[in-house]
Amino acid sequence: MINLSNDNLIGPPKLTRFERARIVGARALQVSLGAPILAPLPDAVSDPIDIAVIELREKVLPMTIRRTLPEGSYQDIPLVDLLQTRILQ
Repeated sequence: MINLSNDNLIGPPKLTRFERARIVGARALQVSLGAPILAPLPDAVSDPIDIAVIELREKVLPMTIRRTLPEGSYQDIPLVDLLQTRILQ
């Protein structure tokens, strides 16, 4: 495995819908298992998926996305860098 630098991004310069779904699902599982909530929430929100979406929108998740090419090389991209292009809804 070869780790590529962050100069040339693998894939689009934004979060894909598949990456977004995986992040929301993984974070919702963490929240449902008792992980601390990282963003301030309205009182009415208690669903782990809604909490994960709010945390993603607020850009408070300390996650890294690994994008892999078919030959095995990969690039680790901080989630914050992929969220710079637009605000998720």
